[in-house]
Amino acid sequence: MAVLLYDGFTALDAVGPYEVLCRVPDVRVTTVAHERGPVRTDTGELSLTAERALHEVRRADVLLVPGGGNRGTVAMMEDGRVHAWIRRLHRHTAWTTSVCTGSLVLGAAGLLRGLPATTYWASRPYLSELGATYTEGRFVETGKIITAAGVSAGLDMGLHLACRLADERTARAMQLAVEYDPDPPYDTGSPEKADADLKALALKLLEDAAV
Repeated sequence: MAVLLYDGFTALDAVGPYEVLCRVPDVRVTTVAHERGPVRTDTGELSLTAERALHEVRRADVLLVPGGGNRGTVAMMEDGRVHAWIRRLHRHTAWTTSVCTGSLVLGAAGLLRGLPATTYWASRPYLSELGATYTEGRFVETGKIITAAGVSAGLDMGLHLACRLADERTARAMQLAVEYDPDPPYDTGSPEKADADLKALALKLLEDAAV
C-alpha cells in the first residue's frame, strides 16, 4: 500500500486508514513523496516521513491519496508529475483510494471522469468541475476506486478496505483493535446538521490553523 504525502496534507487523512490497515495480514504500508524525508502537514506543526520517492515506487496494490489544506490540495491538483505517477500506479492497483480532498487530486489526474465520488463537504462543487458526480456517503466505491468523505471518513473507508483485502472478520477485529466506536458529544459532523454560522466557523478554524 502506497500513501502519498505532500506538503500541506492533513494528518488524519493518511494516518486514519494507516492505523486500520497496517496490521491487516500481508499488508505493507509505504509512504511516498516527491523525495524521501519529512513532509509537513497542513498546520505545519507535524511531519510524517516519506520512506520512498515517487520514482522508487512503480507499482502498488493499493494507492491512498489523502486530502489537505487549500494550499496543499491546489498544489497537488496542478502537479503534473504527481498526476502521471498516480495514473501509472492506477493501471496496476487493486484499489485506488482517496480521503477528503484527495479525490480532487484523483480527479485532476483524470481518474474520476463520469464516475460517482465523494469529498470534503466544502469541496463538493469542485468534483463536478473535474468530471465526477458528487455522491453522498462516508465513502463511495466505483470499480476499484474508493473515495472517502472528509478526514475521519478515512477510518470508515479503511475498515471497508480491510474487508476487501482480507475478510469481514478481520475488518471487524481491526475495528475492535483500534476501538473505533464513535459516540461524539455533539451531532454536527456533517453540513446537513449544521447552520451557516457553524459552517463558516469550521472553515475559519481550518484556515487560521493552516500554513
